[in-house]
Amino acid sequence: MQLKVVINSAVHVIFAIWCIGYSTLKAQVPEPMGTAAIFQQMQKLKVVGSVLYVAAHPDDENNSLLPYLAKEKKYRTAYLSLTRGDGGQNLIGSEQGIDLGLIRTQELLAARKIDGSEQYFTSAYEFGFSKTSSETLSIWDKQKVLADMVWVIRKFQPDIIINRFPPDARAGHGHHASSAILSAEAFKAAGDPNQFPDQLKKGVGVWQAKRLLWNTFNFGGANTTSENQLKINAGVFNPFLGQSYGEVGGEARSMHKSQGEGRPRRKGPIYEYFVTVAGDSSVNQLMDGIITDWSRFGNPGKMIEQQLDKIIRDFQFLKPENSVKALVDVYRQVSILSMNAAWKEQKLMELTHLIAACAGLVAEATTEMEYAIPGEKMGIQFLVNKRSDANIELKQIHLKSHGKTAYDSSVNISLLNNTNYNINYQYTVPVNQPLSQPYWLESPMKDMGTFNVTDQHLIGLANSAPDFEVNFSFEIYGEKFLLRSPLQYKYVDLVRGELYEPLNVIPPVLVSLNKRVVFSNLMTPDKQKIQQPDILLQFKSNFTASAVPLKLGVKDESNQLFFKDTVYNLVAGNIYPFTVSLSDVIKKKKNNTITGEVQLVRNGQSFSFDQQLKTIHYDHIPAINYLYKDQIQLIDEPIFSTPKKVGYIIGAGDRVPEALMQLGHTVEFLQEADLVASKLSQFSAIVVGIRAYNIHEWLTNKNDVLNKYIENGGHLIVQYLKNNLVGNKRVKVGPFDFSVSNVRVTEEKAKVEFLNTQHPFMNFPNKLRDKDFDNWIQERSTYQIEPVKAPYETFFQIKDTNDAPTKGSLVTASYGKGHFTYVSLVLFRQLPAGVSGSYKLLANLIAATGNK
Repeated sequence: MQLKVVINSAVHVIFAIWCIGYSTLKAQVPEPMGTAAIFQQMQKLKVVGSVLYVAAHPDDENNSLLPYLAKEKKYRTAYLSLTRGDGGQNLIGSEQGIDLGLIRTQELLAARKIDGSEQYFTSAYEFGFSKTSSETLSIWDKQKVLADMVWVIRKFQPDIIINRFPPDARAGHGHHASSAILSAEAFKAAGDPNQFPDQLKKGVGVWQAKRLLWNTFNFGGANTTSENQLKINAGVFNPFLGQSYGEVGGEARSMHKSQGEGRPRRKGPIYEYFVTVAGDSSVNQLMDGIITDWSRFGNPGKMIEQQLDKIIRDFQFLKPENSVKALVDVYRQVSILSMNAAWKEQKLMELTHLIAACAGLVAEATTEMEYAIPGEKMGIQFLVNKRSDANIELKQIHLKSHGKTAYDSSVNISLLNNTNYNINYQYTVPVNQPLSQPYWLESPMKDMGTFNVTDQHLIGLANSAPDFEVNFSFEIYGEKFLLRSPLQYKYVDLVRGELYEPLNVIPPVLVSLNKRVVFSNLMTPDKQKIQQPDILLQFKSNFTASAVPLKLGVKDESNQLFFKDTVYNLVAGNIYPFTVSLSDVIKKKKNNTITGEVQLVRNGQSFSFDQQLKTIHYDHIPAINYLYKDQIQLIDEPIFSTPKKVGYIIGAGDRVPEALMQLGHTVEFLQEADLVASKLSQFSAIVVGIRAYNIHEWLTNKNDVLNKYIENGGHLIVQYLKNNLVGNKRVKVGPFDFSVSNVRVTEEKAKVEFLNTQHPFMNFPNKLRDKDFDNWIQERSTYQIEPVKAPYETFFQIKDTNDAPTKGSLVTASYGKGHFTYVSLVLFRQLPAGVSGSYKLLANLIAATGNK
């Protein structure tokens, strides 16, 4: 296809970023690569050493060591995180589980963007805190996770592997220790052709790293370092960056915002210590005995090294384009060099990246559409600009989607200096276009500890491949180059300026339901029915069409509960409500999971839609989108509630307010200005969200006001604190002193022993029984009060395997006419999951409201 190219001479200020892997495709703003960065990248071209760092979670990596390895030593450096951090806590919002794992994945990539390293993952799911490696490895599919690690090692081919943790209790907990246990096994297995032999048929070969080391540490009360260990100063200053690697590491670490990991930019020496775990011992340097220059590839490699030395000597910081021709010559030589295939691919990519940067070459593909919709048109803008006098010809633009050609145009234009070449193209997205989805979420989980990823070539990748990728073909000084760029959504935010986001393909119709949980038998203590709202199905149309035949309804699995035939005039962007009688659903249901569905006929074809789009927005990471089935969990068990007016103080984010409303309570959200006696007196109970005291200093400052509320007959219910501090100040919580500990009960099936069986918490309006602790997810409790002292009362004794019993998961004390209660039982996880016992306990806590 030959298309007209529109040329103008306006200056385009965005510099090119050429992607070295899909982990870097989803940048929000392309960053310029100035000549200081170009010069450092030229130096990196000379180095052929590689390091793989291994740990369990996002934020486990050593953020000062990684930039030292990648930017000072110039090694190809990567971090392999076994999990995506799905089971952690969230300081910045209410996302949990899968949602949190998606956030923490992008936070890791934001950190890697700063420290110059790459990012990989296994299929392991972070199911929650685990105290022992034996528990962890019994929940993860150990062989699958080990196979993933071996695949990453064979593909990345590290010269050395470094563990963050030891394989024992010094690691801190089970996930950490398991990462070291599995790493030691993977170190050996990757070099054994009898281990995971199927991988050898899919593009990798056996690989034996030279050594496996442990990066010992001094934190968390454990000092595992020693002066007889290999010692390296990672805190050196980089004049090109104007920073030390401690400062770079602090900036990278601070990207883990969901975990509250903001850190200082450290100056001065930072000593790292290492112990050899397996392989050849390291005495003086991490890379002892490893050739890390081009002599690794014999005399032809030495000749390339000499060429690179000359390019570096001759580099002109104000005229980087003068290096382009010499870099193209090196590219030709590397292309024909007999060398390790992984290094050849890597160095050719690095050279391509450098040639484009030196030439000031930018090539991008964008759309003004936030989403691509199957069957709908999408405007695409291709832009090429060369900001130099380098001899470059644009030959072809090829847009691909899932391996199929979406657009292909021969161009054959000699690019002029600083001239925009624009091509606008109207593309109709095929009706059978695959929908966007993070690859690890495409199939249901294999088990509670492992994602089900069956495509071997996806294993390890941080992100899915882009749905649309553009190959820009150039001829530069007679050599052909292919520059790859994802098709991205570009827009201008009035506050943040020009932004780029991933382009996602979503269904023409999105379907949502209004509740997560409904009750079929919710009553007051005198058995008066508490009215539950009907089910509200809403569907959003992403296309415009008239007189579209629709069938709307809800089902449980394949059993249709209620459907209605109708006709709609649909307008793109509009949301259409449809009410379904809850009583009708309850009468017909066979299962307790309810989903919505919209069926329609368009252009003679029948379609069925049942997915909703979840979008997560935070400024420090790209927008996250994924598809899921909106579901309602129906609880049949009788639940008793005493509807009251409840105040709620939001903490780090949770869905407890929604559960309170489900129980028939009226909920009002409270801010700092609301904490006055006249306002608080109207509430029977005030519930404080998770970690709110660690976030809001005003809660400590208003503790006397809240205590007066309790004294006058109110019930203050505080969900867990992570520690006893807000900033550097000790929190004040409740009328009697207590301290939050690190004691947690992480086994979700841990036996719960009832202690205070006559207390109202245990009996009114619901009689609590052993079965109310069935089907809990992830854990029992977190950050308990330990030890519990008078005047606090306790209710449950719980313990993990091999641990001492604990009693601080739920405590209360009377004060004046009211009560103060601390809850570290993880109700915030159980309520959205539809665990009936958690609703009973919450209803009982709200019912115990003194004189109100």
